[in-house]
Amino acid sequence: MRSKWPVRMAALLAVLGTITVPNQALAAPGQAQEVYSANVYKGEYEAEARFGQIIGGPDAGEQALTLEFGFTPTDRLRIEALAEFGRDVGGPRKVRDVGIEAIYHIGRFAGIDVAAYGEFDFGIRQPDALETKLLLERKTSAFDARLNLVAEKPLAAGVPVELSYAASVDVPVTRHLRFGAAAFGELGTFRDFAPDAEHYAGPVIKGTIEHIGGHTLKLEGGYLFALGEARQNASGQARFLAELEF
Repeated sequence: MRSKWPVRMAALLAVLGTITVPNQALAAPGQAQEVYSANVYKGEYEAEARFGQIIGGPDAGEQALTLEFGFTPTDRLRIEALAEFGRDVGGPRKVRDVGIEAIYHIGRFAGIDVAAYGEFDFGIRQPDALETKLLLERKTSAFDARLNLVAEKPLAAGVPVELSYAASVDVPVTRHLRFGAAAFGELGTFRDFAPDAEHYAGPVIKGTIEHIGGHTLKLEGGYLFALGEARQNASGQARFLAELEF
């Protein structure tokens, strides 16, 4: 019989969300976000928390937090429920939206894994939104390189599709430790592609702790430097991710 860890972790993350979480500004690129893998693993359950805080500049102290709980029923499909929180500078602490997402592994082509991502967000004090991503990943024993191409459409009249990207590459240092870099940024819209926009990039470190009650804990920390238009509001952002697999 499967353990009660999925229920316990979901409850714990929900409590953390109500106690510690800030809200509502539109998060800067990379804030409480991850660069998604194109691979899924059948039978895996996971609970994840992602946190980001702006450092320096007028937006210093702005925070975002995403909580997710998901499972993988097949060797191609992963389904997750999520809640997103944030806090503008000097603003109140409120939930921003809740949603569902799915990742479908399409296949491998020329050594690159390809997957499609879809997400529907039920907005709270903001419009609902639909988001899609093309997930690309090249993973070998020497490195893991990922690229996510993102299109998001707030479901409000007159609001265009917003384009963005997330990318990362990391290499193993030891069995349980990896060093690398990540980048996130805005790409404008289909009518105004690649304008001057906000970007963040910097080093990340990833670690894995195994055998925690028979489960695996994955951790990631990093600092992303503000680039482009983002430099007008911040020096950078600190980020932390924790994922428990069971």
